[in-house]
Parts: sequence; C-alpha cells; structure tokens
Amino acid sequence: MTPTDFAELHDDLRALAADVLGRDRVVDWPTVIEAGWVGLEVPEALGGAGAGFAEVAVICQELGRAAAPIPYLGSAVLAVGMLNSLADSAIRDGLLADVAGGRARVAAVIGGSFTLDADQRLSGQAEFVPDADGADRLLVAATDASGADVAVIVDTLTLTDQPVLDETRRVATVTADGIEVPDAAVLRFTGRTADLEQRAAVAVACDSLGLAEAMLAATVSYAQTRQQFGRPIGSFQVVKHACADMLVKVTVARTLVRDAVNAVAAHASDGSDVGAAVAMAKSYTCAAAVDVVGKALQLHGGIGYTWESGIHVYLKRATFNRSLFGSPAAHRRRLSQRY
Repeated sequence: MTPTDFAELHDDLRALAADVLGRDRVVDWPTVIEAGWVGLEVPEALGGAGAGFAEVAVICQELGRAAAPIPYLGSAVLAVGMLNSLADSAIRDGLLADVAGGRARVAAVIGGSFTLDADQRLSGQAEFVPDADGADRLLVAATDASGADVAVIVDTLTLTDQPVLDETRRVATVTADGIEVPDAAVLRFTGRTADLEQRAAVAVACDSLGLAEAMLAATVSYAQTRQQFGRPIGSFQVVKHACADMLVKVTVARTLVRDAVNAVAAHASDGSDVGAAVAMAKSYTCAAAVDVVGKALQLHGGIGYTWESGIHVYLKRATFNRSLFGSPAAHRRRLSQRY
C-alpha cells in the first residue's frame, strides 16, 4: 500500500471513531469490542484486524478528542502490544483471541519492580496501572531469577485504587507478595520491554493531541458566536492571538506525535531514534495540551468555569496525561542524555 492508501484508511477509521463516540449515548466496553478497536493489532488468524500501531494511534487520538472514559489504554493498547511482543505459544494466542472476541479483558502491568524468583514466586509493585481494576487477567512484566525479562499471567493480585482528579480514567497500585505461578503462565519476550513503555507514552501523547484539538475547535467556534460589544469576541485582537497560539501548539504537537507513531510502528532495531521521537512527542504534546485547555477555559469566560461546559473534564485529563508514563521533565532529561 502507498502512503496515500494508509492516509485514506486512517481518515476512514477516524471518521468512524468520531461517529461512534459522537453519538448521544454512553459508549461502553462492549461497544468498543463491537467496533473492532480492541482487536486492531490482533492477527487475523486469531480474530483480529491484523492492523498496526498507527491504526491504534488513530483510535487513541479520537478517544482523547471525546475524553471517553473507556479502559482502552491498559486493556487494548498495552495488553495487546505486550502479547504481540511475546514468543508464540498456545496460551498467548488464546489470550489474543479472547481479547479480540471480547471474551476476556486483560490489563498490562509495566514499569513496576516485579521479580520472579527461582521458586516461581512473583513479588513486586507497580503504581498508576491503567485499567487493572475490572480486568479478567493481568499481564505482569517481571525479571526472572536469571535476569531475563518475562511476562507473567495471573488472574488476581492485590489492587489498591488510586484516586486521581481525572474521572475518565481508573488507575491502581498492583502488588504481588510472593504469589506462586505455574510454568505455563510465564512467557518470554522476543523484543525489548522498553518498547512497551515507549508505546504507552506515545499512546498518551495521542490522547493529549486529540483533546487539545477538541478544545481548539470548541474555542474557535465559541469565539465566532459569542457576542460582546455588538460583535463576536473572535474579532478582538487579544482573542485572535490566543487562538493562534493554541493553533501553533497543536500543529507542532501533531507533527511530533506523527513522527513518534511512525517510529514506534516501524519497530526500529536499536530503539535510539525511537526513544528520541517518543520523548519529544510525549514531553511537548502533553505539556502543550494542558496549556491549550487552560487557554480554552479562559477564553470561554465565565461559562468555561461551570460544570456544564465540560472543559474541566479535558483539563483534568490533560493534567493527568502530562505525568502518566513520564513527565515532560523526565522525557527531556532522557533527550539531554543523548548529547
């Protein structure tokens, strides 16, 4: 397929997602399964669409645009990504098929301190794990007694809900205290576990880009219709400049996110260029989204501070995205270490 073909495919996928999320009803997990979004990266032989991360990124952006309270990040983006990075096995293929068919919801636990000792006992903890609560199974990234990276499949671990201001997402602390796991539940990685964290960071950046685009569009529309002193407030120079600044931030973020998505989707062998693209996209986009939503709140005037406007939902989500899977400062430190 040519780049144009992929662009048209993504446009169609984006339009379909916007239509589903824009309907006057609550979009729940069964709706997401029915739409086929959960199984986008699952191989066709296992009931999925056989697509790639670039297509998943489109959905992440649209979910951010709608500020949808759907457990897609941990239960689809990260879980399916981790399963695809494991060596082929019957249990791995069975989980992928169950996820794509909606028979099981799996949450990925990455970025923690889990270890698997020689007696096959899993110990460790991870904080701010997305969508762990309500998952049928957990897929835990750990280090075994030999120092190798493994994924451990468990049905239950100790979950402690972590309240956050963002009401559209649920995160939890996941703890294992020497739980014994069978050999069949320990799977080997074929790639680098660092790729999973980069994938998570880009997915969050896509979400922030979507919500920033939504707030820019809402603000421009409001400025065109809100009258003050007998004319639309969008005709005032100060409002024009503020909207222009929002547009610049969104445009730069869109370019950085596009490059990061392409880098992750291309599966670069050494990961160095991928890491730089991811760090730039995550640090800039998530910080810019907070600024854009904050400016939207200000330009909506008094109505922007009301509960009915809904802008507060986007502001809380943007603020949480900024710290999830690496703050802007953390990612910029990684960039500075390259020089």
